[in-house]
Amino acid sequence: MTRFALTLEFDGSPFFGLQRQPHGPSVQQAVEEAATLVTGETVTLASAGRTDTGVHALAMRSHLDIEKDITPFRLMEALNARLRPAPIAVTACEVVPDDWHARFSCSGRRYVYRIVNRRAPLTLDLRRAWLVPQPLDAEAMHFAGQALVGRHDFTTFRSAHCQSASPVKTLDHLSVERDGQELRIHAAARSFLHHQVRSMVGCLALVGMGRWRVEQMGEALAARNRQALGLNAPPHGLYFAEAVYTVPGREPRSTAHHASGIRSNTP
Repeated sequence: MTRFALTLEFDGSPFFGLQRQPHGPSVQQAVEEAATLVTGETVTLASAGRTDTGVHALAMRSHLDIEKDITPFRLMEALNARLRPAPIAVTACEVVPDDWHARFSCSGRRYVYRIVNRRAPLTLDLRRAWLVPQPLDAEAMHFAGQALVGRHDFTTFRSAHCQSASPVKTLDHLSVERDGQELRIHAAARSFLHHQVRSMVGCLALVGMGRWRVEQMGEALAARNRQALGLNAPPHGLYFAEAVYTVPGREPRSTAHHASGIRSNTP
């Protein structure tokens, strides 16, 4: 049995998230079915994170255990051939130790959220970014977001359906940058609560529109109450951008160099 680590890029628009769902197609189901066609084996895909319906990935790290004698390159090529026309691509594949786990060995995760700030409707970025027609103050959004950095109780920014044992998380990095009409919000942490990034982005957008004071981000956090949430951003602007793995005796390794499409600063 060989464990293969995969780096997945996908458009989440047609899927009910990454994880298998009883009520609709998922990225996990598509990859597992492709792997079964390639190997003749029943396999299970494990991944560094979960994504909701409509959320995308630039470099999701996953793994499969396979008995068939096959090289990483041949497996990657065969999976990509079987995945067509689904909007999923295996951009990297390698053999990893049996005790390496895509989820449990992951020491950091980074998301990027894209906002297109213009009045004209989206065409090329339809279902791949959040269109906000009101002018946004990116500098105010960035400043407001710094109140969330650090170890906090993020109950306000946590979905009612979140299964995490605790609402306390450490947000390592949060930044907002503008590039022409596009704003990118970068968030990095060891792990996130369900809807945490989308909830933070929604409230930052309210600050950018001038509907919230900058100080209200900290006030909402301190409330530790979901009722204090101002807005939950839609899923289609969110991308899983990077998974970080710490190798003993070496610098942390990430999947960022495999990512394509969005080029963004690593926090």
